[in-house]
Amino acid sequence: MIIVDATIVNVAIPSIIKEIGLTATQSEWLNSIYSLVFAALLITAGRAGDRWGRRRLFALGTVIFVAASLVAATSPNGGVLILGRFLQGLGGALILPATLSTVNALFIGKERAIAFAVWGSTIGGMAAVGPLLGGWLTTDFSWRWAFLINLPIGLLVLTGILLFIPETSDPNYERGGDLGGVALTVIGLSAIVFSLIEGVNYGWWRQTSRFELGPLAWPRSSISIIPLLMAFGVVCLVAFILYEGRRRRAHQPVLVELSLFRIKSFAAGNVAVSVVSLGEFGLLFVLPLFLQSVLGYSALGTGAILLALASGTFVAGGMTPQLAQRVGARGVARLGLGLEVLGVLLLALMLSPTASLWALVPWLFTYGLGVGMATAQLTGVILTEVPVAVSGQASGIQSTSRQVGSAIGVAILGMIYVTDIGSRTLATVSAIPGVSGEEAARTATAIRASGGTALSGLRHVPHGDAIVTAASRAITSSAQLVFAVAGCFILVGLVATFLLPRIRDAQNDVEGR
Repeated sequence: MIIVDATIVNVAIPSIIKEIGLTATQSEWLNSIYSLVFAALLITAGRAGDRWGRRRLFALGTVIFVAASLVAATSPNGGVLILGRFLQGLGGALILPATLSTVNALFIGKERAIAFAVWGSTIGGMAAVGPLLGGWLTTDFSWRWAFLINLPIGLLVLTGILLFIPETSDPNYERGGDLGGVALTVIGLSAIVFSLIEGVNYGWWRQTSRFELGPLAWPRSSISIIPLLMAFGVVCLVAFILYEGRRRRAHQPVLVELSLFRIKSFAAGNVAVSVVSLGEFGLLFVLPLFLQSVLGYSALGTGAILLALASGTFVAGGMTPQLAQRVGARGVARLGLGLEVLGVLLLALMLSPTASLWALVPWLFTYGLGVGMATAQLTGVILTEVPVAVSGQASGIQSTSRQVGSAIGVAILGMIYVTDIGSRTLATVSAIPGVSGEEAARTATAIRASGGTALSGLRHVPHGDAIVTAASRAITSSAQLVFAVAGCFILVGLVATFLLPRIRDAQNDVEGR
């Protein structure tokens, strides 16, 4: 449920833009606010589960998530919709570490490896199914049903929690809180993601638009607020690391047990998943916009195309346990990431304003196959050597790494996409004979503000056919650039897996080569 909602809105965004006037920046926030809140609170939620009980947190998170889905489904404007997504992120942050740490606490040996494979394959598969489900609901019903569907699912989950999930917790949990650590991580991550998303609007260095927040306003000066906020966010995160180290030396409770990063598999695995997520989720933000704006697919058609990705993920889920026994967890993770890089880069090469379905589907399947392999194995490797007593915190950290990567990935790739389509559209449309500079600027602004979805409405303006052709080429080139950057992120994650150590599972004495 929570993974589907990380991607389900992607194919619905064009319809939401048309119905409630969502801007391209609000569209980025619609994705990023969910991942940002998710990431900022995961560690805290994991620690709360260790103390108060993971089953209890699982149930509370589900209630919040369902209520937030109702807020989003009934929202009259972009502000309320973003609020609903904010609350969904809060509920999801309570759910995810509770599920993973429960799996880690209840399964051992070979069964734990299988459980992690199922858990990871579910995440990979649902990330791909989300666009298909969102496309069907948006096309046949309304984009609001992309959120309303969580109500019956949430009730089913609550029933399952009451009937089947035993309570687990950490009996050695240290009493006390770490409000300073929570504040530094939330403020630091928020400042960085805000800067990446809003840099296009306020200016990366020179101020292009004045920042205002209620009665507060950035002074009218040549310097934009964006670089200062970015620096402030980085300082907060550095201060967080130093603060946590000082608290641990003073034997005070900490939000993050930094000693976990002395476990090489845990440290290297977190680096890998965070970098890989930069590419994976940013890609799923841009691809539906391209398919609907340039190739003209409906929301349902877009979801159907992305089903190829889901199919690859599900196929990987069936292959991964047997493959891991032969080549080890590290080998499967590397193979999966290699397939992801191959799929993304070949997708970039195959994109064109007239690309056929069969030019895209094989590489989406290849990419999905890689996602299914890498997600399950990286999760298992990260937690393999972690003591069960701190599994809640460890699962929160690894989930945070994934969600931080997701939020920043959507922000970075969305920023590249929105900025690039504006500049490329301006250049290509300006080159059309008879089109004035003012008309080209209006077209570029409309394309940038809508993320490309305004393309279909341009046929009715003077020189419409020529403008649509030129803008389509510009959007395609921008999408290719985004795909190439996403592939580079995943490639860096692949390199990080070579830092993973050989792991021997004491329960079944099977070596992860």
